Amino acid sequence: MNITEAAAKICQSCKKEFVIEPEDFAFYESMKVPPPTFCPHCRMMRRFLFRGEHYLNRRPDSLDGRMIFSGVPVQSPYKVYSHDYWWSDQWSALDYGRDYDFSRSFFEQFRELLEAVPWSANTVLGMVNSDYCDQASYCKNAYLCFDIDRIEDSSYLVNCSRSKDSYDLFGSFGLELCYEGVGINNGYRNFFSDDCDDCRDIWFSRDCVACSDCIGCVSLKSKKYHIFNQPYSKEEYQQRLSEYNFGSFASVKKFMDESAEFRKHLPVKYIHGLRNTASSGDYLYNTKNAKYSFITQEAENVKFLQLVPMKVSNAYDYTVWGESASRIYECGTCGMQVDNLKFCFDCWPASKDIEYSFTCRTSHDLFGCVGLRNKEYCIFNKQYSKEEYFALKDKIIAQMKEISFTDSHGHIYRYGEFFPPEFSCLSYNQTLAYDFFPLAKEGVLAQGYLWRDPDQKEYQTTVTAAQLPDDIRNVDDAVLKEIIQCESCKRAYRVILPELNFYRKIGLPLPRQCFDCRLGRRFPLVNPPVFYSRTCQCGGGKSSNGVYQNTEQHVHGAAACMVRFETSYAPGRSEIIYCEQCYQAEVA
Repeated sequence: MNITEAAAKICQSCKKEFVIEPEDFAFYESMKVPPPTFCPHCRMMRRFLFRGEHYLNRRPDSLDGRMIFSGVPVQSPYKVYSHDYWWSDQWSALDYGRDYDFSRSFFEQFRELLEAVPWSANTVLGMVNSDYCDQASYCKNAYLCFDIDRIEDSSYLVNCSRSKDSYDLFGSFGLELCYEGVGINNGYRNFFSDDCDDCRDIWFSRDCVACSDCIGCVSLKSKKYHIFNQPYSKEEYQQRLSEYNFGSFASVKKFMDESAEFRKHLPVKYIHGLRNTASSGDYLYNTKNAKYSFITQEAENVKFLQLVPMKVSNAYDYTVWGESASRIYECGTCGMQVDNLKFCFDCWPASKDIEYSFTCRTSHDLFGCVGLRNKEYCIFNKQYSKEEYFALKDKIIAQMKEISFTDSHGHIYRYGEFFPPEFSCLSYNQTLAYDFFPLAKEGVLAQGYLWRDPDQKEYQTTVTAAQLPDDIRNVDDAVLKEIIQCESCKRAYRVILPELNFYRKIGLPLPRQCFDCRLGRRFPLVNPPVFYSRTCQCGGGKSSNGVYQNTEQHVHGAAACMVRFETSYAPGRSEIIYCEQCYQAEVA
């Protein structure tokens, strides 16, 4: 095929047309892989179905039967060893090595290996006093935190890094003393705020940059002592702040409602992010030529990435991690100095030249392997010489192109596709797919995906959330012994001592929901990784819906702005979406 021309394809999953651009063909050629047969969205969803962000399951260790906590559900067919034993020299994944059978499909044989080799209970590295975390590295005193890196003295964080003394946050980086937020970067004392950068001492604010001492503000830049975007003197501001009494749950709830109403009347920028060049997607920071990517930082020459907040280059279809990763294609949960990985899951660190492998560590030149550490030139966990390895690998790839595998949905898999969803140990409602695209149980089953009802542990609650003291000043240490009934799901949760000390130090009320419900409340604040072509809603002197009156003259004058862009704000949403130029004209 002429790679100087785009080609239209029909996705074998959703049956919709998608286009493979010349730049895509060039990347596939460089990685020595065929073009995909699934569209970008279906490829992303397939990887999402392998990734659970915030669940720990109590299950028996497959070695000795003792109960441990793991990201792998007890209902899955996969074996699990405790983290410390899995990393020890007391067992070897090479013992599960086997010959490749050329009369059967690769995927059929790989699934058998996947079910035979034990997995580590948790994917963690360098953790100190942080037993109740997963997908985490180099953390200290972290509790119920997931997809995190370099976190200290914090709880209830998901997809966060380089932060300390912070609670209840998602997709945020470089924080200290922050609480209840989404998309906060380099924040100090940011509370109940979203999509703010380089701010300190702000409350209930959105889309602010380099601001301090602000309450309920939207789209301000380098401002101080503002409330609902109106300026105050330092003395007036501090007086108003004390009057609000944000240590009271009732006061916080009332102000959250007022803040939400105020936000409706102001425009938002079509993209969340800063310092991007020739890039598209959302939640992008310091990127160059990053296309259709989501929650991505320090990336160059990448496309179709999701939740890769650390340095990556030359990658396509990559979900979660990064950290000096290069030449990555169709991988999930891989990172930390990895290079040339294709169709891999949970392979790290310092690994390279690996294909179709799971849970391998610090290895190179592996094909179809599971659970290997510090190994090279292995296929199906069997050791070969360098010459034997490359000859056999080429022969298997040729066979994969000839003998296909058909999954339970009727989709056909040959060399060049990531693993079928049914190979995942997780059900739909335990994955990133559910977090960003929630469906009811009936909808999940109708699409042929697995659903598992939550393990409802019966705890005798001692107090309901409504019975908690309204004001943090009236909370004593006795609350640490209470088993609280969540006001939403009615399940039990507790308050731990570091958390209580944090609320007292800042002056914040006790939460009325459990961790899962609080996280579920934040997820709607994050636009899903789906992009739409839209036109700026600046109608000239005001927004096209007449809600917002512009404060400045725009370059297009009285005529409506005709700038088109790709955005994660779906058509029909209530937000007023402005292009970069119109938005910047209105930012105070």
